[in-house]
Amino acid sequence: MPKWYEEQSKQSDVVISSRIRLARNFVKYPFSPKLSLEQAELLCEDIHNRLDEKKAKLEEIVGKYYYYNVTKASDIEKEALAERHIITKKLVEKNQHAGVIMTEDESVSLMLNEDDHIRIQVISSGMNLLPLLEKANMIDDFISETLEYAFDDKLGYLTSSPINVGTGLRASIMVYLPALATSGKIDKLIDEVSKYGVSIRGVYGEGNKSVANIYQISNLKTLGVSEHDIIQNLITIVDQIIKQERRRREYLLDSNFDKYEDQVYRSYGVLRYAKQISTADAMTLLSQIKFGYDSKIIASEEIPSFYKLMMAIQPANLQKILGKNVGTKERERARAKFLNEGLPELIQ
Repeated sequence: MPKWYEEQSKQSDVVISSRIRLARNFVKYPFSPKLSLEQAELLCEDIHNRLDEKKAKLEEIVGKYYYYNVTKASDIEKEALAERHIITKKLVEKNQHAGVIMTEDESVSLMLNEDDHIRIQVISSGMNLLPLLEKANMIDDFISETLEYAFDDKLGYLTSSPINVGTGLRASIMVYLPALATSGKIDKLIDEVSKYGVSIRGVYGEGNKSVANIYQISNLKTLGVSEHDIIQNLITIVDQIIKQERRRREYLLDSNFDKYEDQVYRSYGVLRYAKQISTADAMTLLSQIKFGYDSKIIASEEIPSFYKLMMAIQPANLQKILGKNVGTKERERARAKFLNEGLPELIQ
């Protein structure tokens, strides 16, 4: 089945994906940080079994899904899931029992016993927050019919972290901002959007730096504001960032086209013929080629899925493709070979 990151959106020159995440906890269990090892295992089994009892109904909402026991998975398998944004780094590092219910196209994942008992995540390519919210709410309503949520009439949904209390909603849009990053505008942008209750972080969230000029833009406030207002505020801000990025690209190309043309063609040549390459270097070069493609420096009818390539060359997913665990040097050679063969013929 095609994955969400293989799709192309109308704004793919800047917007990579949208995500809705709802944090929820159940009345019958202590919050995750207070769970015993036995309770954590019981929690995951309980949720999995109860949802499976109504599997046909759930699949009407999300499509075909399966349960993945994160606790029993190898480190490589867990890291691969995190690299594809199916689970978080926190779930990878969880010492208690944890699991994830995920759809075949990886657009829906229900993380069990991360910071909260369950985190409902729905993701797609492009800017689609409102449709994703509708789908997440349908899943949320379905689960609430089976297990009672911890909810307060004044505060809203109760969560392990105070920053998620209220709606429990974390909405985010992943964007590609090479021109703003190159121009040194990101730090100023981070300060500006924070005034409106929005944060800009790295590709894997809080505490992570940007990779390949990719950033996550998400809401900070969850209490005292409606889901709809959170979404509309985020969309408004991202729309402005898209305009800024496109204007900056035009300026860079108008002022120094030869420099960026040379950079794009050099990057393409390296990835077509390199014999070994690190993750960081490959991501940087793919980012530069994407900039060239989006800016029409490269004229091609081919529609490459750059983000699919970026996820495939991450250490754990690359080893999954190889079917074995390998060291750094072997990964670098395998990554180069993968890109030699997988990079589309964009230049004739």
